[in-house]
Amino acid sequence: MNKTNNPTLKPYAQKLRREMTKEERHLWYDFLKGLPVTFNRQKVIGNYIADFYCASSKLIIELDGSQHYKEKGIESDKKRDEYFNYLGLVVLRYSNEDVNHNFDGVCEDILKRL
Repeated sequence: MNKTNNPTLKPYAQKLRREMTKEERHLWYDFLKGLPVTFNRQKVIGNYIADFYCASSKLIIELDGSQHYKEKGIESDKKRDEYFNYLGLVVLRYSNEDVNHNFDGVCEDILKRL
């Protein structure tokens, strides 16, 4: 998969890792980081950056803020998801509201999918 990655996205992915949203921080530090499988944060895959990626489970987790629910965001996410699915990856999407108000439910759902 690394052969298809866009190397120009690496600095931006590093910046996103340093500047995670509060929802990304919560999911990372309070759940994903402690799992027995390895997740990468802000992983470059092709021309996209996935919020969280687990290679062993072929799983991507995306946390969606309000911009993802506008027409342009919906179209963009559809293209991303189609590309990831083409690579054999499963994309799980959760809203920031889900993380803030139903954290245990989000974590349970992720565990089911692993």
